[in-house]
Amino acid sequence: MLYFQKNTGKVMTNKIKTVIWDMGGVFLRSVDWTPRRELAAQYDMTLESIHDLVFNSVSGKLATLGKIEEETHWNDIGGQLGIGSETLRQFRELFWAGDGLDYELTDYIRKLKPNYTTALLSNAWTNARQVLTYNKPCIDAFHVAVFSCEVGLAKPDPAIYNLVLRLCSTKPEEAIFVDDFVENIEAANALGINGILFKNAKQAMADVRDLLIGSGTN
Repeated sequence: MLYFQKNTGKVMTNKIKTVIWDMGGVFLRSVDWTPRRELAAQYDMTLESIHDLVFNSVSGKLATLGKIEEETHWNDIGGQLGIGSETLRQFRELFWAGDGLDYELTDYIRKLKPNYTTALLSNAWTNARQVLTYNKPCIDAFHVAVFSCEVGLAKPDPAIYNLVLRLCSTKPEEAIFVDDFVENIEAANALGINGILFKNAKQAMADVRDLLIGSGTN
């Protein structure tokens, strides 16, 4: 889905130099929802409430901005659920059990790297860089990696988009940004970045190719 260019009918006059990718929900995402459904049933919660507890709680937002460590956030979750350390460990394992790395998509990003600046822009907790380096290795696909917890800024704050643009030495109109949240795409579009709303890997890769061809850089 081309969220920006196709819907406005604009003709691109700037060559694309940089392709910026979100992480969670894009190339690292839930591929099997069974474990989280099991958690929801076990704790008499909905999938949405489990998601909000982990990502949108007060401690979750503080962890995203790097104001607390990830372990502190998980301990807060354990306190809210009234569970001990071993049960919390099991909760964490089950919560992430259905997530997987999209190797086809990360390989596509690597293929872009010789001709474009590839960047990662993610709202993430303090262990994200380590995870992408060792557990699910793909950080080599990016010239630049910006994690919210490391810079104290988070999408959709315009400041974090401007930061990644500066690090990539790229103007907004020379960049593509792929993300699975509409509000993050709208914030990028407002700055003049070419936004693509992620629905699935095949669609995202096709839309990136369309923009690259449309700008005369592919």
